[in-house]
Amino acid sequence: MRTIRRVPPGILALLALLGAYGAVALGAPWIAPHDPLHQSLLLRLRPPLYRAPSGTVFWLGTDDVGRDLLSRVIFGARASLAVAVLSVSVSLLVGTPLGLLAGWFRGWAAVAILRIVDSVLSIPAILLAVLTVAVLGPGFFDLILVLGLTRWPRYTRVVYGQTLQVATRPFIRAAELAGARPARILLRHVLPNIAGPLLVVATTEFGLMILFEAGLSFLGLGIQPPTPSWGSIMSDGRQYVDRAWWMTVFPGLCLFGLVLCVNLLGDRLRDDSR
Repeated sequence: MRTIRRVPPGILALLALLGAYGAVALGAPWIAPHDPLHQSLLLRLRPPLYRAPSGTVFWLGTDDVGRDLLSRVIFGARASLAVAVLSVSVSLLVGTPLGLLAGWFRGWAAVAILRIVDSVLSIPAILLAVLTVAVLGPGFFDLILVLGLTRWPRYTRVVYGQTLQVATRPFIRAAELAGARPARILLRHVLPNIAGPLLVVATTEFGLMILFEAGLSFLGLGIQPPTPSWGSIMSDGRQYVDRAWWMTVFPGLCLFGLVLCVNLLGDRLRDDSR
């Protein structure tokens, strides 16, 4: 309880909002009022709050083939959050060990790793993701691998710089004199002391992964139909903006709110870690 009281109210509010997104995504099968894949051409392009003759209310309207937009937006949160969480995990698992190795052993190992990092970072991330997806093909797991393997250099750079700082501290020297092996020192002493900056980077990258997933799905290179995602829903609605604005506005607002929440949380964590 004391630990919770020490957390700033702003961070608690952002965590609560982020938790609400997560709860909606996890509970999508029970929260969604309709089957997100069920089509009915008799109900296509109905506006928000439309009540069907059967008495069913479509709170956010329907799309171009009569699917309930609210249900698709709820299930779309599942896809966006799942891709973001898994791709950040892949980047973290790839970039962190490389940064630790480069910062601890230095020498030729650091030079080789950092040159690879510079090469990957020299290519715009979204362009690299588009090219990789175009080669591997679109799909859920391919999208996770693409996003994860194009963003790991960010973690490597941060971990490398933080490891250089921590490696000079007295307790690290004491662990070396006590006969601790490098692997034990890195895992038991270095990694816990650089977890704060690493968490800030992961939070920032989480928001970027959501945007990248939405952008690639919008272009048809991400989550494939009929699985709903916010990007693909907006892509379906772009040709109906003049007469069915709800198809792009509502998933866009959900995307905006989630990314804003994550970015604000990252900013607060960064400010508090200084």
